[in-house]
Amino acid sequence: MASSATPEGTRRYAARFSGRAAEGHFRSSPALGTGEQRGLLLSSIGIGTYLGNPDAETDQAYTDAVVAAVEGGINVIDSAINYRFQRSERSIRAALEKLAQLGYARDELVLATKGGYLTPDGEMPADPGSYFFREYIEPGVFRVDEIAGGHCMSPRYLANQLERSLLNLGVESIDVYYLHNPETQLGLVTREEFARRVRAAFEYLESAAAEGKIRLYGMATWNGFRQPETAPDYISLREMVLLAHEVADDAHHFRVVQLPFNLAMTEALTRPNQAFDDGRLPMMEAARALGVTLVSSASLLQGQVARNLPRFIAEALGLGSDLHRALQFARSAAGITTALVGMRRVEHVRENLELVGVPPASEEQFARLFERGESV
Repeated sequence: MASSATPEGTRRYAARFSGRAAEGHFRSSPALGTGEQRGLLLSSIGIGTYLGNPDAETDQAYTDAVVAAVEGGINVIDSAINYRFQRSERSIRAALEKLAQLGYARDELVLATKGGYLTPDGEMPADPGSYFFREYIEPGVFRVDEIAGGHCMSPRYLANQLERSLLNLGVESIDVYYLHNPETQLGLVTREEFARRVRAAFEYLESAAAEGKIRLYGMATWNGFRQPETAPDYISLREMVLLAHEVADDAHHFRVVQLPFNLAMTEALTRPNQAFDDGRLPMMEAARALGVTLVSSASLLQGQVARNLPRFIAEALGLGSDLHRALQFARSAAGITTALVGMRRVEHVRENLELVGVPPASEEQFARLFERGESV
């Protein structure tokens, strides 16, 4: 039995929805994967597991939501070890166990999680300082000087967090493992030190890929790849790819970046902030040129871009609701492979699943949105 997503497994998953899923809902990225991982099919919408209280009721809600999502045509599941103090990963484990009983195999699902932030286990401890000292500093998992802004990406810490995530999720391998908001450390350490820390993290993640604990790795960011080049927390994609090349040459597994993209945050498409050759490209074009797949987070910006939209957006995209139009925008950009949406209620999952049967917006529809200027 495969321990991770495979091209054959994801094709089998997509075939379950033959006649129900519109053309373009399942897609592969030329940049996604190396060797046997090339050819994975990802749903155009993925389920995120960020928000919610750290309680049993929310645990069960997420489990039910993930099951409903997979049953409805979503095979990309995204989490992070710090989401709800590790409880979101455990909710996904419960969902995977139920899905296995329903006949869904591990190789059909693309599972992603993240590491980097310091996080308690299950709930906030009464004395966080004592907890982190006992759990991490005393055993030598990290040193105090390796922490910046509540964030750590030392190899020892990442190894510890990856093992915990594998246990939380109940899997042998994670398909995409992200460094979580590494730009948190910029401004607190020099750029030279930041590059050194990222390179050391990449060296560890390449070793984890060699051991089969992860298949691919990347960065899940908020500001880093959207900012102007002069911003303190700006990240150059080209520099990150070069670091990966230094570690593993063309066989490197740095293949995925997650960043916000929605109707209010269009920088990945519209801001030419990434150096390439002698010019500057927007992140979507730079990623394509550098062999990196993009996944959008905050596709609905917690619902903020899914209501009271200008009339011209409805005229360009059609559809029956602002929520569907906002999600259609995020999933239809040519540079985005999967648009993530936080969904902790089954009714929200079912509402978003209505787009599974709708083709992504055409280039003509999408271009119409920008006829009035760079920002929609």
